[in-house]
Amino acid sequence: MALNLAHQVGTLCGAPMGMVEPGSAVRGDPQAAPAAVWKPQGVDRRIRFQIGAGQVEMETAPQMCQGRSQALPDLSAACDAPAAHQGPRPEAEVREHLGGGRGGAVKGVPVFVMMPLDTVRPGGGLNRKKAMNASLMALKNAGVEGVMVDVWWGMVENERPGEYDWRGYDEFMEMAARIGLKVQAVMSFHQCGGNVGDSVTIPLPRWVLEEMAKDPDLAYTDQWGRRNPEYLSLGCDALPVLKGRTPVQCYADFMRAFRHRFSDLLGSTIVEIQVGMGPAGELRYPSYPEGDGTWKFPGIGAFQCYDKYMLSDLKAAAEKVGKSEWGNGGPSDAGGYNNWPEDTAFFRREGGWNGPYGEFFLSWYSQMLLDHGERIVSSATSIFDNLAGVKISVKVAGIHWHYGSRSHAPELTAGYYNTRYRDGYLPIARMLGRHGAVFNFTCVEMRDGEQPGDAGCKPEELVGQVAAAAREAGVELAGENALPRYDETAHEQIVRAAAGAQAKMAAFTYLRMGPDLFEPDNWRRFVAFVKRMEESGGGSPEHCREMVEREAERSVHATVPLVQEAAAALTCA
Repeated sequence: MALNLAHQVGTLCGAPMGMVEPGSAVRGDPQAAPAAVWKPQGVDRRIRFQIGAGQVEMETAPQMCQGRSQALPDLSAACDAPAAHQGPRPEAEVREHLGGGRGGAVKGVPVFVMMPLDTVRPGGGLNRKKAMNASLMALKNAGVEGVMVDVWWGMVENERPGEYDWRGYDEFMEMAARIGLKVQAVMSFHQCGGNVGDSVTIPLPRWVLEEMAKDPDLAYTDQWGRRNPEYLSLGCDALPVLKGRTPVQCYADFMRAFRHRFSDLLGSTIVEIQVGMGPAGELRYPSYPEGDGTWKFPGIGAFQCYDKYMLSDLKAAAEKVGKSEWGNGGPSDAGGYNNWPEDTAFFRREGGWNGPYGEFFLSWYSQMLLDHGERIVSSATSIFDNLAGVKISVKVAGIHWHYGSRSHAPELTAGYYNTRYRDGYLPIARMLGRHGAVFNFTCVEMRDGEQPGDAGCKPEELVGQVAAAAREAGVELAGENALPRYDETAHEQIVRAAAGAQAKMAAFTYLRMGPDLFEPDNWRRFVAFVKRMEESGGGSPEHCREMVEREAERSVHATVPLVQEAAAALTCA
């Protein structure tokens, strides 16, 4: 995520997730020993049944008891009261109120909702399946277009290279399809844990960590020798350092296996593949690691170019321009993680960032990130591009602090060469445009006035700059909120940004599904927000607001039983 403020995360539970235990069932021969060198293996298929498009899964959603109030219940009472199962509600009763099944083109901006980080558990299966079913039904009834789910490399290909365990995702995708929700699937090639909002721990695959233990330079490294295990260094993208494969080949093989496994749902249920490209799934360097206290908001972060692979490339670039002395590392006067720009010689108002060496280093550093993104998105489009109804997207972090300074130091350390005198987002947008990918950007919910004034935070101006870059490059823009927000102020800001003058967003993904979302006041505001996004394509504001409020009230009333069940199940889990 893109910033560090006091935050609460709406995940379904906060228990740590471990690795898959040895001996857990996986696709392929469970008795096979790890191979020293990866060899291609086929991905087998499972017989699956398909329920008709208009049907939904009802087995865990009880009817309301006779005489029960239509008001949203107190959650503590819901936890204590037994939920007597009275059988499925008739399909017609639910279909009458479905909001997500709109026919034809979406007039406004479709809303997706992020699933909890631990939706799928190690070894297969869904966490809190009954709660999940009721929650997805409630989202569908509220008019949500779909959901976003992380497909964790560290769980699916954990035990051995080339062996993929999709079982939990089989179950999730089938549930979404039965209910009628679309899915944005995130190819999560990063570690979960260490970033804002990470409440569970899902490391990289075990066999990858073994290779990193043998060669620590596979991890991003700062000038003090601190290694970051969140994501493999892009310096080794094209080197066969993972049991005979390059990291980019591993990512491509994973995506190819995903396509093979879920071919029958791609384009119908699975409508977007978001390709992870760095920490938190974002195209950036891990320049502001918060999890262990290394970085705190609003520090400027630190350059991540000191593993031997990055240094080798830097040295070659310096020699190419006849300045071999520039190839020994990043700027030595750039301060530390928690400095501010004016604390440092490099980032201060008239600092080295704007001189010949600064221009050379920042150009190289940002170009390495762009090349990394191009390699991976090129692989993704080659695998998914011929599938009708499937988009490729890439997420870019909303680093808004110290945006008001000349150097934009936090953006520079993250790899975005964006300064007072240079647009760092247009090259990213153009790169994505070459591959027809969607530019997904965070911090859309934030207003300048909500941020610390002395830290030069300007999220609104940043979002506007990114929207302008996307428009100029001719790429679709999508958005996310960086922190969980359930208040009308945040919703209003999202609606304004989503239908802004620069370019209407292709979609918005709401962070995140969890117990807080289903609290009565939060749910009412959320349903109204979804309706406003749906109507954000035009019309009289007064007429739209009145119509939205009426529709939202009907949807809130219709979802009472589902929200009651979801809230009780999630709170008691």
